[in-house]
Amino acid sequence: MSDTNLVYAYAVLRRTPEAAAAAAHLRGVAGEPIHLVDPAVTSPPLAFAVGHVPPADYDDAPLQAHLDDLDWLESTVRAHHAVVAALVASGAAVLPLRLATVYRDEDTARQALDTRRGYFLSLLDRLTGHVELGVKIYAAPDITPPGSDTDPEHDPVTGLGVGRAYQVIRRRRQRRNEEAWRTVAQAAARLTETAGTLAVDRVTHTPERGSLAGTAPGTNIGNDAYLVPKDRVTAFRTGILTAAQGVPGLRVEITGPWAPYSFALQPEPHEETAA
Repeated sequence: MSDTNLVYAYAVLRRTPEAAAAAAHLRGVAGEPIHLVDPAVTSPPLAFAVGHVPPADYDDAPLQAHLDDLDWLESTVRAHHAVVAALVASGAAVLPLRLATVYRDEDTARQALDTRRGYFLSLLDRLTGHVELGVKIYAAPDITPPGSDTDPEHDPVTGLGVGRAYQVIRRRRQRRNEEAWRTVAQAAARLTETAGTLAVDRVTHTPERGSLAGTAPGTNIGNDAYLVPKDRVTAFRTGILTAAQGVPGLRVEITGPWAPYSFALQPEPHEETAA
């Protein structure tokens, strides 16, 4: 393992005086100062926003160990995002890079930037003037997906034996649940169609389950990211919330605007890291 600090790349951006000034005031995942690294080809101006990080934490083996440490991972994600968000706030067109995109040194980073220059520029052209909005759709806590077990304890049936009554209650509750689920699923589909008319692109993420779902009530049945023009953010929010109104059992959560993480295809991390 090298004793020389590695280069951690946060984002690709068009170099502007405002972006350079913003970077100069930032600190990164290791508390390191952030600066811009320019490639050999300087027209049109393109740069990596980078910081120097210790190999004791960011070389391959220690990094893999850190990724199993949820506290470390959360802190690193927050610091990474803070750098990207500050660059976006400067007005720069920014392609956020994958967490822990690390290069051996600045020359290697410049080479990667030169090699993928056309690709990065085309993505910047596409994403400039757009932001990412997240839309999570939830079914109410008492509406469960078909096939889930139900509890008949509070749905009494009289005049039947205990075993027969239990089966009747289960079927009755299952029918009610399935009807409620169909209503929510149909409303969610309509909401997704509405979002598609207001955005220019969509990325479908896996619905959150277990600890990933946090404390939000209900079952997460939709977890999508939308690429939305900056001047259409308010219309997008209004359209989605209006589409969700009046649907029993449906709840919608809209997050952002964010830098377009879901729409920026990033280089593989450690592809140029020293062994």
